[in-house]
Amino acid sequence: MIGETSNVSENNILINGLSDNFKTQLTKIYSKDNVTIYDINITAVEPAIPGPITFSWKIPAHNVKGLWKPTTDFSKRIQADWELKPMESRISIDSPVICLFGNEDENIHTFSCSNAINKLELDAVIREEDDMFYCHITMFSERHSKLNHFNVQIRIDSEEKHFSEAIKEVSRWWESYENLKPAFVPGIAQAPLYSTWYQFHQNLDEKVLVEECKIAYDLGYRSIVIDDGWQTNDSNRGYDYTGDWKPERLSKTKKFVKDIHATGMKVGFWYSVPFCGKNSEAYKRFKGKFLTENHRWAPVFDPRYPEVRAYLINIYKTALIDWNLDGFKLDFIDDFKLYPDTIKDKNSEMDFHSINEAVDRLLTDVMYTLRNINPDVFIEFRQKYTGPAMRKYGNMFRAFDCPGDGTMNRVRIADIKMLAGNTAVHSDMITWHTEEKVEIAALQLVNTLFGVPQISVELKTIPENHLKMINFYTNYWNKNKEIITKGNFTPFKPLANYPLKQVTNNKHTIIGIYDDYFKEIRSEYETIDIINGKLTHTVIIKNSVALGAYHMTIFNCMGEKTNEKLVELSIGIHELEVPACGLIQLKKN
Repeated sequence: MIGETSNVSENNILINGLSDNFKTQLTKIYSKDNVTIYDINITAVEPAIPGPITFSWKIPAHNVKGLWKPTTDFSKRIQADWELKPMESRISIDSPVICLFGNEDENIHTFSCSNAINKLELDAVIREEDDMFYCHITMFSERHSKLNHFNVQIRIDSEEKHFSEAIKEVSRWWESYENLKPAFVPGIAQAPLYSTWYQFHQNLDEKVLVEECKIAYDLGYRSIVIDDGWQTNDSNRGYDYTGDWKPERLSKTKKFVKDIHATGMKVGFWYSVPFCGKNSEAYKRFKGKFLTENHRWAPVFDPRYPEVRAYLINIYKTALIDWNLDGFKLDFIDDFKLYPDTIKDKNSEMDFHSINEAVDRLLTDVMYTLRNINPDVFIEFRQKYTGPAMRKYGNMFRAFDCPGDGTMNRVRIADIKMLAGNTAVHSDMITWHTEEKVEIAALQLVNTLFGVPQISVELKTIPENHLKMINFYTNYWNKNKEIITKGNFTPFKPLANYPLKQVTNNKHTIIGIYDDYFKEIRSEYETIDIINGKLTHTVIIKNSVALGAYHMTIFNCMGEKTNEKLVELSIGIHELEVPACGLIQLKKN
């Protein structure tokens, strides 16, 4: 049935798609400082499966420079209404929030939804006929069970403030919901991490890894993730043998973990959670209980079956107990979704109709089970499954894979961090060619310093000056972990890929300059650190206030002191000489 369209005149929100069977009540429950929250109640006269229902509104295109979405990477431009598809948000993809920002990085219009579990479609697009932005949130585009009642809130923020503050406030709003309470973050989740993936891929050797851990620990790294390859001798970069998780390549698993613990490092293992390869014993056992068998990698477990969830939970529980693991990298969560060949009707063996709700149950039980055994267990998820619901089950979010791409790493760290609250935000594993110039190799590391660094190079074989560079910046990060992880984080110029970043507390600020922009400093601090995240040899600061005298120390990327003197930071522009990828430290005199 084609639904009616209603216009709620109080807020000019249109509701489209309602049939006579569904009634909607929209109520303004909060309005202050240009922030408004609407409560939406949908009730059915008779239980039925609703069609898509869209809430839409429009605003003038005043001073809008770009459009921020959680995982748009380099594409934060304005979109027209005749192009591109709406953003999809669900439990394991993105977050239900969009921000229109202005020419001075100010918030123009940020809207978000409290429903972070079910599939939503969101967008804000410009219409050339009237120069208006048309915003919408569509619900129930993927619902296959009958509905009695549904409640959701929409939050709209048009207050003038930095766009990043508007996004961070959305994150805090989500945290206020009981079903979106974030997981505890143990200290190890906020420590630099060594990964096996980029330098070894599936070619793992116990002795080599233990030796790598000894070096990594001395450099300031505190955990290692053993990535794909530990579970099988197959090296085809596929997942035909996933699902059983009985180690073949690292067969002396308990001793291996013990040996790594002896180096001081914690240990986590990688698992491709949804995949059940056709060469596994599990494939035979769970035949018929897959969301699809036509995935490019492997059949995908259907979590709506309690038997499937219990099997997966027991795999991680057993590994934690038997091998004394400290953490898990749970991968490919976003592949739990509706496929063209997925069974849509709930059968007698399922206890969930909704795939998203079944994923919520699975991951809730995984976290509960593992934390009951080890309260400090770390669980890593990667983009795009870094939304508010995923904060319930994971305490580490990692930037999506971008090997050798320091700029993308920088962008993705910022995009995750604005929504992540106290959840640890990690870089993608950094890697570079062993014969790279040390300053260029340093670009990979300095671009990660506003997140938790992950590294993936073979430490035993890289040049000595590379080791010095890693040691210098990793130690710098560890010394400043408190401000980096808990300070007020501000990324600037999103359309330019955040060439400026800053994190502050009351007495200390750290500034990252990643392109030839000047950075304005508006407040006095006891300590000012400036990271020259580029290959040019000057940084320019512009002081809005007289900062006074500072003792300035300058280091190159290997931590060698290149200059030291007293400087007077008066009002105006100051050009400071610093080596490529070097560091300036200013301490109040």
